[in-house]
Amino acid sequence: MSCKRCNSDIEPGPRGWCRDCEREYDTWVRRHASDIIWPVLAGMVILSALALGLPLLGAGYVVATTGVFAGFGTLVGLQRLNARRRRKQFQLASLPRAYLPSKT
Repeated sequence: MSCKRCNSDIEPGPRGWCRDCEREYDTWVRRHASDIIWPVLAGMVILSALALGLPLLGAGYVVATTGVFAGFGTLVGLQRLNARRRRKQFQLASLPRAYLPSKT
């Protein structure tokens, strides 16, 4: 089986990429470390609106507790969507012309 990205004969990992492509992706994605800001802000807005706003409107604490789970779910969901988008963006980026993966 070959790597889905560079078609090298190195055994791919669980995501279908070889060790070299995973290492390059890890280096590349660190340039986009600020991607976490928007999911955190969206999660906190939902958290504060539901968990803090519902008790002010007279809802019970059990209903307000669901705001914590909704905010956390928003944070995790948006982060996974963003990671999938960045992985696809990296995969579609062209490989260097003289790409020779190391045979380690």
